[in-house]
Amino acid sequence: MQAKYQVKAKALLVLEDGTVFEGKAAGKTGTTTGEICFNTGMTGYQEIFTDPSYTGQIIVMANPHIGNYGVEDQETESDSVKIAGMICKKFNTGFSRARSKKSLQQYFEENNIVSISDVDTRALVRHIRDKGAMNCIISSDNTSIEDLKARLKTVPSMQGLELSSRVSTQTAYTIGNETAKHKVAVLDFGVKKNILRSLAQRDCYLKVFPMKTKLDELMAFQPNGFMLSNGPGDPGAMPEETELIKQIVNTGKPVFGICLGHQLLAQSQGISTYKMHAGHRGINHPVKNLVTGKSEITSQNHGFTVNAEDIAKNPEIEITHVNLNDNTIEGIRLRNKSVFSVQYHPEACPGPHDSRYLFDQFTNSL
Repeated sequence: MQAKYQVKAKALLVLEDGTVFEGKAAGKTGTTTGEICFNTGMTGYQEIFTDPSYTGQIIVMANPHIGNYGVEDQETESDSVKIAGMICKKFNTGFSRARSKKSLQQYFEENNIVSISDVDTRALVRHIRDKGAMNCIISSDNTSIEDLKARLKTVPSMQGLELSSRVSTQTAYTIGNETAKHKVAVLDFGVKKNILRSLAQRDCYLKVFPMKTKLDELMAFQPNGFMLSNGPGDPGAMPEETELIKQIVNTGKPVFGICLGHQLLAQSQGISTYKMHAGHRGINHPVKNLVTGKSEITSQNHGFTVNAEDIAKNPEIEITHVNLNDNTIEGIRLRNKSVFSVQYHPEACPGPHDSRYLFDQFTNSL
């Protein structure tokens, strides 16, 4: 489908450090705020935009062309767009893929997503990489830089912010076949659909629980094991969830954590977490499996990580994976229990499939 040429309105991007980028309006006309971060993936923008882990964040797409293949209902990781806004170089208001149902412009308008295009994203990504993650504001209905700076000062920092309660399910639900070989209780901090699909494909019957569920209710499902999902926000702001996971680990049942689930699992064992300078977001991050000696290309989306120094002081925890770019911790396991977690996304849709063996590792332990 070819889009008719139209003149785009002016839009502004203002960063917390006072840097200003001028561009053109995309998506819904309006103003939005959030923490700015960048993703280096070449494909999969719809999966990125619907990933609950991006709640409260404005995403810079490093790939220069966004929207080319439109939007298709089966390529979502949740029930709605979760990003707070989007920044790109070229925003395509048409699309060329036959099976797509609508344009990205229409999709953003329906989901109230304010965006900006025609920005020098290479310069912007370099700025974030050097200066670190910070809050920002996008506006296509207010071109007063001073007004935007004033509003930006009221936006809370991502550090210390609990966001999972915005995206966790409010009521428990089930997925899969009741007669499946395994029963897995999923603690939902903002779970991606493909994590659930990956488990269901391995003969698991799942019950997805709200993040505030008590242990007694989880155990009433009589699960063979537990999945701790991904999600947004600062794990350090989730002491109740950390305590719940400590109780889950003490049941002796197998546990598998992904992303935020990994961080919360670490905290439950006395390992602290901290905010990274710019975070890891993309589908080409190299990770080494220290157990097998093999390397994996992984899909990642996180702005917090676990403290390696704390792990070194805990003889009950083993580091299983490290990032080959910066040596941050990408995976841990408990030496005396069938409990492990990874910082990256083994379900990786879209992305490489190198790490899907982790789901087999989990289900084989049930």
